[in-house]
Amino acid sequence: MAESKSAPRTVQVGAEHGQRLDNFLLARLKGLPRSRVYRMVRRGEVRVNGARAQPRQRVERGDLVRLPPYGTPDRDVDRGGPPTRLLSTLRERILYENDDLLVLDKPSGLAVHGGSGVAFGVVETLRRARPELAYELAHRLDRDTSGCLLLAKRRAALLRLHAQFRAGRVYKRYDLIVGGLWPRHQRRVAEPLERYRLASGERRVRVSAEGDPAHTDFRVTRQADHATWLEARPRTGRTHQIRVHAACVGHPVLGDDKYGRRSAPEAPRLMLHASCIECEIGGARRSFEAPLPSAFAECWGRQDHDCREIP
Repeated sequence: MAESKSAPRTVQVGAEHGQRLDNFLLARLKGLPRSRVYRMVRRGEVRVNGARAQPRQRVERGDLVRLPPYGTPDRDVDRGGPPTRLLSTLRERILYENDDLLVLDKPSGLAVHGGSGVAFGVVETLRRARPELAYELAHRLDRDTSGCLLLAKRRAALLRLHAQFRAGRVYKRYDLIVGGLWPRHQRRVAEPLERYRLASGERRVRVSAEGDPAHTDFRVTRQADHATWLEARPRTGRTHQIRVHAACVGHPVLGDDKYGRRSAPEAPRLMLHASCIECEIGGARRSFEAPLPSAFAECWGRQDHDCREIP
């Protein structure tokens, strides 16, 4: 297939100072999957001030970043944008929007960004619809997790949100349904988490003393004979944190094909939903809630119970 080839160029970092190199590149190499951008960096095709760089290093004001030439299939450039119906779906799921940010109720099954075999996600869809706005993710949700997703529309807003995340001033609450009877005394899981790759290249996370600190608070809200409905409040933001912390206690999230059972006929999807996010906007605390998907009631109705509400 023919490709539309870009020319190499060097850009100078300005207002983006402090941004991670991978995010800096993704904002400029439009349409390229994240995996391809990382490969460019690993191969030394991207240079910062003439030197090889790492994806997670921060760029500083005045840095000169070399962007390598790259090819994009013509079908992606001309015709391969996100379907119109997906944009309509996202517009219907906006929980809040102002000039600086957008809070979205992300549907399950939609990635937040393209890459690793995903042609496009939330960010690419929004950028295609409003190319004049620099939509950036303030945080991430797994592809199969639904619920509150916070995006910045301007660089300054993104930096403010990131500062809130680093300071622990962003509150998040999740609903999840796990297999088995979760022990009521298990209110806190603080196992360090380490990312690794399978031989296939797929990314996974495991509990490891070599990992990064991670802390999740859990509260039982309902119990059936063979399942528990929980509320989770992550105090850190590690990849797959809630899913791995639930699994390491012996009660994986229903529908989790990475850390739980390969097949869960009682679960129509991954039973994890970001129900609430709270942050500071314009000097005031704001809280946003995404309604529970119908799949949760459907899943809970399939459990063998004698259901018990937990005060």
